[in-house]
Amino acid sequence: MERNKSVFYYALFKEKVPCKDDEGNDTGEERIVYEAPAPMRANISAATGASNIEQFGSDLKYDKVIVIDDNKCPINENSVLFVDAPPSQDEDGNFLFDYIVKKIARSLNSISIAISKVEVS
Repeated sequence: MERNKSVFYYALFKEKVPCKDDEGNDTGEERIVYEAPAPMRANISAATGASNIEQFGSDLKYDKVIVIDDNKCPINENSVLFVDAPPSQDEDGNFLFDYIVKKIARSLNSISIAISKVEVS
């Protein structure tokens, strides 16, 4: 139902970029770069429940489930989400997302996405 949908934002994985030190030398570490966040409306569950755990398997731990009625949804397991707060960036231009995608379950008419809360600093 349309009235149960909430707005959230997602950012798709773009590339990994080598990190450099103050002198311009490679550090051997990589920084993940995401595309610009895009808005989407979907049904977002309130919290994890026992009835949802079987949908993705018993070993997977997640906090919420997003149910999307668009089978062409571009969100994948490398995407990051902005659910509880709008998109923002730190002083280095890194996105401060609040959820990651744990697992995606596709059906004939919808997509269920298990997500977990993370702390990004």
